Amino acid sequence: MTKKMESTTKEPQYQVLTDVAEQLGVASLGLMFNEAWQRDPRRALFVLSRYKFVAKMLEGLDSVLEVGCGDAFGTRIVQQSVGEICAIDFDPVFITDAVQRQAQHWPFRALVHDIVSAPMDQTFDAAYSLDVLEHIHANSENKFIENICSSLTKTGVLVIGTPSLESQQYASIQSKEGHVNCKSGTALRELLSRYFHNVFLFCMNDEVLHTGFSPMAHYLFCLCCGKK
Repeated sequence: MTKKMESTTKEPQYQVLTDVAEQLGVASLGLMFNEAWQRDPRRALFVLSRYKFVAKMLEGLDSVLEVGCGDAFGTRIVQQSVGEICAIDFDPVFITDAVQRQAQHWPFRALVHDIVSAPMDQTFDAAYSLDVLEHIHANSENKFIENICSSLTKTGVLVIGTPSLESQQYASIQSKEGHVNCKSGTALRELLSRYFHNVFLFCMNDEVLHTGFSPMAHYLFCLCCGKK
């Protein structure tokens, strides 16, 4: 038998906690974040910190596309800083999970779409893609970037985040199975410079963002603007 939650907190400033739980419910984790929270909680922190960086870079933009959203658990962090967001993934399992968990007070579009196959049927002010490029085979990476660019307005911005090539010696067996195209910072910037006039490289170790020596970084970000 489940014990009923107490409805009144001893300290009044915390009453809002039970009020929100009663009014809006208690949020559930997505498929990906549930696995991380159950098996490696620190990884959940690292992933969410990547979304926070994207949110700060794209703050104030009207329309944003997330490419490869997975369960879209972190999408809300970016959503908080932009106008509208559309999250896509090529795997229906993740989109179904995202749609089923979506809160009415945080609505966004979640669609099944493979960006390697075709661009979106509308353009966005910005796009971001976290932990996706490393899953795209090298012979498809140009189409991946081209179709994202075709989904951006003329002044559109792109943020790409991906584990570094140098980090792979420390990656888990599960990660290595899907990581078929990890890059060094130099190689990532060279790829994206084919499509953008300006590519700014950032590094990340755990949740710490910096501009240090990229071969010592676990994770790489490129902020791209000025479409060619």
